[in-house]
Amino acid sequence: MAEHLARPAEAAPTRHSQPWLHQHGKEIQAFGTVRQFPLALAYETRMYSCQRLNQILADTQILYALYKKHHWLMRGPTFYPLHLLLDKHAGEQLELLDKIAERVQTLGGIAIGDPRHVAEITRIERAPNGAEAVPAMLSRLLDAHEAILTDAHDAAERTAKQGDDGTNDLIVSDVIRTGELQVWFLTEHLVPAEEV
Repeated sequence: MAEHLARPAEAAPTRHSQPWLHQHGKEIQAFGTVRQFPLALAYETRMYSCQRLNQILADTQILYALYKKHHWLMRGPTFYPLHLLLDKHAGEQLELLDKIAERVQTLGGIAIGDPRHVAEITRIERAPNGAEAVPAMLSRLLDAHEAILTDAHDAAERTAKQGDDGTNDLIVSDVIRTGELQVWFLTEHLVPAEEV
C-alpha cells in the first residue's frame, strides 16, 4: 500500500483551455413559439401572453432608448434636474425590460431582444436623429408612455380573463404603475412657468 502511494500519479490527459470560437448553431426554438412547462396554464394562454408581453417589451426597449437619448440631449435652465430625472427613469425602464423578458421566458417563450427585430414591431414613433427642443423631447416620451400604457391596460385585462395571474400582476404592478408615475413626473415639467 505504501508503495502505491509513493508511485507518481499517471499524467492526466492534456486539457486545452482554448475557447471554441466562431461557433454557429441551428435555431433550437423559433420566436413566437412556447415550450411546454408545467405551469398550470394552457398553451394558448401562454402563447397569447408571450405575444402581448413581447409587444410591450419591444415598445419598452424603444422607450428606454429614448430616455437615454433625451437624457444626453437635455439643455437649457432645467438641464441638470431633467438630465438626472431622465436617467433615473431610464434605469427604471431597464429594470422593467428584464422583468418582462424573464416573464416571457418563464412562460416558455422567446423574449424579443435583437434591436433590429424590435424596430420592426415597435409601435412607438421614431424620433428624429438629431435633437429637438426640450418640451418636444418630453412630449415624445409622454406619447411613448401613453402607447405602452394603452396596450398594457388591454393586455392586463385580457390576460386576467385567461387566468394568467402572473402576467397580469407584472403588467399592473410593474409596467402600469411605473409608467403612470413617470408620466406624472414628466407632465409636471411641461406646466408653463406663469401657471406655477
